[in-house]
Amino acid sequence: MIMDELVFVPLGGVGEIGMNLAMYGFGPPARRKWLVVDCGVTFPGPELPGVDLVLPDIRFLEAERENLCGIVITHAHEDHYGALLTLYPLISPEGTVPVFATAFTAGMLEAKAESEPGSPKIVVTEFKAGSTFKAGPFEIEGISVTHSIPEPMSLAITTALGTVVHTGDWKNDEDPSMGPLIDHNRFQELGEKGVLALICDSTNAMREGVSPSEREVSEGLKEVIAAAEGRVAVTTFSSNVGRIRSIVEAARDNGREVLLLGRSMKRVVDVASELGYMEGLPPFLAEEDFGYIPRDKVVIILTGSQGENRAALAKLARDEMRDVSLTKGDTVVYSSRTIPGNEKAILETKNRLIDMGITVIEDGDALVHVSGHPRRNELRQMYGWTRPQIGIPVHGEAAHLSAHAKLMTENGIEHVVPARNGDLVRLAPGQPEIVDDVPNGRFFKDGKLFGDDEAVGVRDRRRLSFAGHVAVSIVLDRKHELVADPELVAIGVPESDAGGEDFEDLLYDAALGAVESIPRARRRDPDLVERAVQSAVRAAARDAWGKKPLTTVLVSKV
Repeated sequence: MIMDELVFVPLGGVGEIGMNLAMYGFGPPARRKWLVVDCGVTFPGPELPGVDLVLPDIRFLEAERENLCGIVITHAHEDHYGALLTLYPLISPEGTVPVFATAFTAGMLEAKAESEPGSPKIVVTEFKAGSTFKAGPFEIEGISVTHSIPEPMSLAITTALGTVVHTGDWKNDEDPSMGPLIDHNRFQELGEKGVLALICDSTNAMREGVSPSEREVSEGLKEVIAAAEGRVAVTTFSSNVGRIRSIVEAARDNGREVLLLGRSMKRVVDVASELGYMEGLPPFLAEEDFGYIPRDKVVIILTGSQGENRAALAKLARDEMRDVSLTKGDTVVYSSRTIPGNEKAILETKNRLIDMGITVIEDGDALVHVSGHPRRNELRQMYGWTRPQIGIPVHGEAAHLSAHAKLMTENGIEHVVPARNGDLVRLAPGQPEIVDDVPNGRFFKDGKLFGDDEAVGVRDRRRLSFAGHVAVSIVLDRKHELVADPELVAIGVPESDAGGEDFEDLLYDAALGAVESIPRARRRDPDLVERAVQSAVRAAARDAWGKKPLTTVLVSKV
């Protein structure tokens, strides 16, 4: 008799920061039913020129979509829900797979869809902390936690083979600026009943102690604003509604009005306002009124904490905004962390601001940011509450996962599974272990297109960014003689070589020489001519420059 199994398969977020997508399967190996938890993105670095978003490879999920019972989103951060609009038509072409989320996450998804033409219509079933719902063989309960966004949820996923606690992003903030406290009583109740596995956030697993409270950041921001003599601009993650509220309160207490800048910032505040999260705060300034407010009476909350070129802060640093500007003596506060890979872009914006005579304040200068993830003491608390048989570190790069696995073992979790993206982990029955691997990797959103690096042209784009491009046109007559001199266009190559010779002339001579070196009878083969010219041009560039540009040769006959 074939037995039911409970398995866990991460397709993103385990071995990297961001792009979180997890699958839980229940049933016999050939007839499993599946539940998806989260569907996130990560953001491209300079090694992916032109790419807008990086998404998880869902080939395995597509192959199992007929067995998919539902998608649960733990919260509305981009790395947990940002891929849903792009991937949902592939996951559920008929639009029948149910999606479960909280009211705030549902509102954010709706606003996101409105801002992206052509987005699929996704019907969301809303749930709250403490509520329980079913999806196939899975019974799911939302558990309140604290994090840097409204309504973050941990999940208790129960099947006939046991209960899994999937923490999502969380911390134990005992004095948050908004929202309920973490429901540690419910975690303890689950632990007393028996938790099979804890699938737990590893982001801060290398940091000892406890993450500071959001309320402490509110006081730190209030002090920074009080000490500032000119305008104050605070950049933070647009989804951090609690932080936005803290900034507004700090500005109000210092007699300052607040201006919001950035489309995503305004979109989040609109959703938060509709759900009552901004009640009791003064109205925001309009951009056209900014110039009439004294410099020491205004605070700007804006996007751009990660150095995004088109975000509001970068535009201010380049003085590209019509109604809003910063000047010498103003202050910019980075109330955020640096996402790995964004260091160079952030530093470029900071340097522009400093050159303008603006004071830049970061987390190392004052308490203006705290993480929304648990440090090691908070992780120990979670282990004590839930008392799991199995521990699986997720949401982190290799160093975070390794540190977390060691911490789990040191704190008495009997079975710790060092899973990575694509691993199929059998949780029950029997000894937990990695029993298979499934297709995994990265897909890219590039404008209106979506695919792997070859499909969207990223490979050639990297080569173009490294060594430029040369295009050569060769026209031959019926006797296989050149009708005219070759035409050559070079982009992204040097103007001249080390000896001062024009670089395009050098490449032109190589192309012409290659054609003339081919016996006329053999020129009847256009592929041979193309390969010869391409090889000659790239060799000439290599000899003169040390690099070989991407080279396209067009051979035609008249």
